[in-house]
Amino acid sequence: MAATTRPRIKAARLKAQPPSGSTDTVTESVESDMSCWTPGAYTAFKAYLSARFCSALMNNIHDCDETYNYWEPLHYLMFGEGFQTWEYSPVYAIRSYAYIVLHAIPAVFHRYALNANKILVFYFLRCLLGFCCAICDVYFYRGVCKQFGPNIGRLTLVFQLLSVGLFISSSAFLPSSFTMYMTMLAYGAWFSGSYHISILAVAAGALIGWPFSAVLGIPIAYDLIVRRKQLPYFTQWCLFSLAVFLVPIVMVDSYFYGKLVIAPWNIVSYNIFTNHGPDLYGVAPWTYYFLNGFLNFNVVFVLAVVSLPVVLICDKLLRVSGKLTTGVKCTVPVWLTLSGMYLWILVFFTQPHKEERFLFPMYPLISMCAAVCLANIQKVVHLVFSGHRLLHYTRSTNWLAVVVSVVLGVLSLSRCSALFHGYHTPLDLYVELEQLSTDPKIHTFPADSPVNVCVGKEWYRYPSSFFLPEDNWRFEFIKSDFRGQLPKHYEPLPDGTALIPSHMNDLNQEEPSRYVDVSKCHYIIDLHTPWSSDLEPDFTADSDNWIVIERKSFLISTLSHPILRAFYVPWLSETYNTYSDYVILKSRTKPNSVHPSSRRKQKLQ
Repeated sequence: MAATTRPRIKAARLKAQPPSGSTDTVTESVESDMSCWTPGAYTAFKAYLSARFCSALMNNIHDCDETYNYWEPLHYLMFGEGFQTWEYSPVYAIRSYAYIVLHAIPAVFHRYALNANKILVFYFLRCLLGFCCAICDVYFYRGVCKQFGPNIGRLTLVFQLLSVGLFISSSAFLPSSFTMYMTMLAYGAWFSGSYHISILAVAAGALIGWPFSAVLGIPIAYDLIVRRKQLPYFTQWCLFSLAVFLVPIVMVDSYFYGKLVIAPWNIVSYNIFTNHGPDLYGVAPWTYYFLNGFLNFNVVFVLAVVSLPVVLICDKLLRVSGKLTTGVKCTVPVWLTLSGMYLWILVFFTQPHKEERFLFPMYPLISMCAAVCLANIQKVVHLVFSGHRLLHYTRSTNWLAVVVSVVLGVLSLSRCSALFHGYHTPLDLYVELEQLSTDPKIHTFPADSPVNVCVGKEWYRYPSSFFLPEDNWRFEFIKSDFRGQLPKHYEPLPDGTALIPSHMNDLNQEEPSRYVDVSKCHYIIDLHTPWSSDLEPDFTADSDNWIVIERKSFLISTLSHPILRAFYVPWLSETYNTYSDYVILKSRTKPNSVHPSSRRKQKLQ
């Protein structure tokens, strides 16, 4: 019997060179690229890993979608308790449990192998995400070096290391971050000539992560199908990718939902073919992404946006001059390598509903496009001021790269500091629950009694149930001025994911069943603000019923200077920004509620 083999696809990868008759060239200097030093892969990996671990330990949770759509289902699968959003209802099934299971495997291993508490599991998984991102960073960096040369490679390395965008996205537990990893693998493989890996990475990003990320695969598909005339090769690897990724995804999701589910198709169908789509959750002006891009990449974002016209203009000038051109062949034309970022801008910048995480997949391309842009500016500057000298263009223009890198580094450090000092408080405060739960002077409730931790207006800053101490601690919502739909608790395992939850809709309509009466709360976590309302009272002033047991400083953005709250400047930010207390309050009265899990236990007895 013949041995089992994979589909008959060319074992030897296609040669990474321009197709016959191509006129694609890269403008280079007369001197060898060896004169332009660039870090090795191992050095780059250590630098990337340091940056990604910093993100894992210091990054905020910037989007409540990360908490309720990913951390909470993961916590539920691991511990049997967590919140379920309408996206995970079998009625809609637009989220994939396969993505959750992919992260649950190492998390469960860490939990039981090292007997780690839940907070350690949370940060372990973040560090693992940072580690995976660092590997993808290096692969992308090596591909950029091979495609464009060492100068653009090292510029990309610096931009990736210093940008706020990568700091935010690299350790986020979001499909868009996973898609960003796959983007780096896909483009790194594309530039290196490993086209089968490129196709697999695009498919993994689109099927496991986010279906719309397939847009970034269009330049790769164009290169293989139109330029290289490799339609059979491309088709075979696409089919192989579907078999490798889509089949297991469907199997996992169908198991958890209790019916046949193709989650990637469901999310595409919801966003494109429904009357309301995601616009129910807010719309933003066209300037939103440009402001976001500047905050996360500052000068690098400006360079990236203008990269294509700048490259075309510089190339024309260099060709006319007859200098700095040696006709070095490249594997892919420059305009095609830059087109991925512009396609993403075209598709997502024009959508009414905008969220920061939607840009994550193109973040590596921003760094690359900016590096290409700056390198071409360096060539023109060298031509104008040192064109008569036979030097590598970087020898006379490294000061430009240094200036851009310093500006990027200073502004990025200022931005990261602003995010940490102003908005990291919820992660710091919820950690205190673990300590106070073991302090008999503070936590005076019976050890085995259920404990309700409640939030009102601060529901969207909840970092996840991984920060609740024990199984008998439960997170609850109290009514606030928010009028949208909040998540609800999953039904018990093992079939909780397959049961159709009551009181759920896909119209973001408020469901009153989500709330508990404030009298049932043992603790409340709230932000003290100068304003209050009937549904959002000042609990710190109600000393008859509540006592503050822990407080930490938190920035009030609406009362702070718009620039100094976005970028931290020592002394000035403290002077012109307004801070208030993020507090844990303890009830002075004994709650009259019975924990739902306790009722289930009583029924079983």
